[in-house]
Amino acid sequence: MGNQNGGIHKAKPWQLFGFSLNNVATNMYLWQMTFISYFLTGMIGVGVVVASSLVTIMRIWDGVTDPFIGYIVDKTNGRFGKNRPFVVIGQIIMLAMSAIMFFAVPNVPKAGRFVVFVIFYALYIIGYTLQCVVTKSAQTCLTNDPKQRPLLSVFIGLGNAVFFAAMPYYSYTYLLKKHNYSIDQGFFAEHWMFCVICSLICSVIVVISLIEKDRQEYYGLGRSVRVTFKDYWEIIKSNRAIQMLVVSASTDKLATQAKGDATITLIVYAIICGNTAVSGLLNAYTILPNVFFIIVMAGWVSSKFGQKRSIQIGSWGAALSCVALILLFVMGDPTTLSLPGDGVFSGWTVFTVLFMLFTLLYNGFNTVNSNVVITMTADCADYEVYRSGRYVPGMIGTLFSFVDKLVSSLSATIVGLMCAIIGFTSSLPTATTPYSTKLFVVGMIGMYGLVLAGLICNIVAMKFYPLSKEKMEEIQAEIAEIKSRQSKQAA
Repeated sequence: MGNQNGGIHKAKPWQLFGFSLNNVATNMYLWQMTFISYFLTGMIGVGVVVASSLVTIMRIWDGVTDPFIGYIVDKTNGRFGKNRPFVVIGQIIMLAMSAIMFFAVPNVPKAGRFVVFVIFYALYIIGYTLQCVVTKSAQTCLTNDPKQRPLLSVFIGLGNAVFFAAMPYYSYTYLLKKHNYSIDQGFFAEHWMFCVICSLICSVIVVISLIEKDRQEYYGLGRSVRVTFKDYWEIIKSNRAIQMLVVSASTDKLATQAKGDATITLIVYAIICGNTAVSGLLNAYTILPNVFFIIVMAGWVSSKFGQKRSIQIGSWGAALSCVALILLFVMGDPTTLSLPGDGVFSGWTVFTVLFMLFTLLYNGFNTVNSNVVITMTADCADYEVYRSGRYVPGMIGTLFSFVDKLVSSLSATIVGLMCAIIGFTSSLPTATTPYSTKLFVVGMIGMYGLVLAGLICNIVAMKFYPLSKEKMEEIQAEIAEIKSRQSKQAA
């Protein structure tokens, strides 16, 4: 049994760490799909706008499936718990469907290739949603301690820091170079195998970490609750916390998806800076400062002052750093950007030093936002228990994801349309595309402009977010009192 004291129950640190790897497991597949537009244009044979539009449509489909899967999660309470079955089933579906997409579909006759791809892509999305929902729904049964919950965001943040340092290096610096900067079938095959193996290992650890705490006694008020689809509307209408969190996170996700798009990455580093290898090295150079921000901001500040305050500080810091980066690209010489290990480094330039300084600050502050928001959904779920008596973590998590994915689904379309507007209608820009002012504008909007808009939305939304540290302490005390009364009545 987990450590319980006055209604507060905690998880062991290794359980929090092991569970946090669910985010890494699903991110492995998400990263794999970063290159899907190139697969669609190169292997499936569709145009740029169609490829980017399909990514958007599938992201919307991902969001549409969320409420149904969240409903099933909240109804589930069997021998293997509420959450573990969805990790296993989701992982199996993603593995099988992505294998068919990358290895079988290219051999289908061209006339039906695109349709077949869409069918298996849609099935893959269901598996992705099944496992993703656990990242949010299982938090509440692991720990309801307002002081310990930030520790989960620290572990998630550390996992993300390592992930986003290692994967760009693997994909852009190592694998792309190995395949002569050609995103071909060999590239996709090797990329798929690496991502799948890492995701499987992480998923096994997640299931083991949930065994002890994935039980009814740790679910909300410790009893079953009748859930209907009508509850979605009531939550949307009345739960101010999830309303504001959705506004904050969805605009952030839209910007982050666009910023991490392979096309935007190649435009900024390969075309504007003329140094593709830098994109793969950058996160490796920033990982230690990111870890510092995660521990101090997502850990210490969140624990001492609350998660709301840490995201406010993170948003202001990231916004100012983002403005500085835009001005640096406009006023400086990005072609002088070079880092040790990129193969052409000959010394530190003014642009490189300032770029690294502002990037360190931006990544550090923004890392706090992206990680704290995940654990804030657990606060929103506890707030719903406090507000209405409903324990619906699946519903809260997937309601959050539904709107988040609908908004962020626009990122691929925005990138595709920006490229099409400046003349790239049949193929996307590559590492060998000549520089132009139009590409510079597209690169700056995709890399920093959308991010800045999202951070401004964060700042506004957090003004109306009701769950301060003091409010969460009040909520947990009230839930504990309700459970105590129930126990006395049962006795």
